[in-house]
Amino acid sequence: MSPWRSLSLWMDQLDEPLSPRPALNDHLHTDVAIIGAGYTGLWTAYYLKRQAPHLRIVILEGETAGFGASGRNGGWLMGNLLGQDRLLAEQPSAARQQAYALLHGIPDEVASVLEREQIACDYRKGGALYCAARYPEQLSSLHSHLAELRALGLDETDYRWLSPFDLSQQLRLANPYGAIYTPHCATIQPAKLVRGLARCVEAMGVELYEQSRVIDWQTGQVRTQNGSVRADWVVPAVEGYAASLPPLDKHQLPVQSLLVATEPLPADVWAGIGLERGQAFSENSRQVTYGQRTVDDRLVFGARGGYRFGGRLRTDFNLSEDERDLRRYLFSELFPQLKDVRISHAWGGNLGMARRFRPHMLVDRRNGIALSGGYGGEGVGASNLGGRTLADLILGKQSELTTQPWVLGDQPLNRLARWEPEPLRWLGYNAIIQSFVFEDRVLANPHSPPWRRQLAGTMAATMEKFMR
Repeated sequence: MSPWRSLSLWMDQLDEPLSPRPALNDHLHTDVAIIGAGYTGLWTAYYLKRQAPHLRIVILEGETAGFGASGRNGGWLMGNLLGQDRLLAEQPSAARQQAYALLHGIPDEVASVLEREQIACDYRKGGALYCAARYPEQLSSLHSHLAELRALGLDETDYRWLSPFDLSQQLRLANPYGAIYTPHCATIQPAKLVRGLARCVEAMGVELYEQSRVIDWQTGQVRTQNGSVRADWVVPAVEGYAASLPPLDKHQLPVQSLLVATEPLPADVWAGIGLERGQAFSENSRQVTYGQRTVDDRLVFGARGGYRFGGRLRTDFNLSEDERDLRRYLFSELFPQLKDVRISHAWGGNLGMARRFRPHMLVDRRNGIALSGGYGGEGVGASNLGGRTLADLILGKQSELTTQPWVLGDQPLNRLARWEPEPLRWLGYNAIIQSFVFEDRVLANPHSPPWRRQLAGTMAATMEKFMR
């Protein structure tokens, strides 16, 4: 059995042999060399081939398609982009509404590709529920967020308030205060999507080499242990693995997110929980929780992980007992009936976090580099937008995609915001995470006095603002 099956529930569920494609053992000259067979690299190849079939495109993958975050994430295909509201707040109203329409259309764009290319990945567009369900401060936070969305021109067709009763029609929680519902989200089986995209682009003529780890890249050339590719364009589509490809490590930090999956739950248990339409859900804390009901009736639930000194990648995702227990505690707070359920799978992955939480898409024409990344854990949908945008940028097209505020245009990589040097980034990141943990512990305790609750919330909000 391939060791790749143990990477996640999603890879374990694949009904296909996980045999690697041939490695690169040659010296090639191509139009476009893409590093990484994850979502960003595959979507970029797909949209380039759709618009310019004559291009020779080579993808180099260090392991196999789906080894990275694309085969390990929580399966949220979101119609948004991290930090979008801050980026769009200063835009004229018409431009802002055009941008939101573009973002909200991501799940439907992916659905159209899935239908056209016959990729089956358990796509269900049931929307997302952002819930206040563990302490009352979540309620005021959600109401404030909804007011901000209204001020940006988004109405009830985009984000709608659900009372506890309304919420119970979709999701039944132990202690519901209310929720924001958005229809602009789908859930998927992530590994089926990435593997299906890999087969799709190969059928279009893209050359995909696996077990071909890139050991060096520079303008016009990429080298592996046993081969090289000279190219007019290089696309480092590595996201959380930027730490392994300097100088990208200065701009994208690898942080981890960790998940668990229960065994399949019986129908009577799900009758008491809901999520009949494949909705995604989250409880509104800075722990960044997320979950979904899978097609085979498991609960998949994840929460924020950590950061390692020096931006070291985490390679061992056999979750510790404490890591499992935290996620069990969090989902049991929402669903007490699941506190003793068996966890069948536990895993995690590295994701890319950009400075100021700002994803970026750019081309550097002088050096032939195109880059999209820093998705901050929201890359399932954002990578589709990134792939479409990079295709237009590489082809020199000015379009609705290329004129958005998250597109930095034609500039060198060193113009991207940089993370502080160590030990500042490690100290800062961990101080922020600890403030979030402290806040959650205090607010989740109903006996915490008001002054302590206010102090914890103020500290966490201040630290979060510092990151931005």
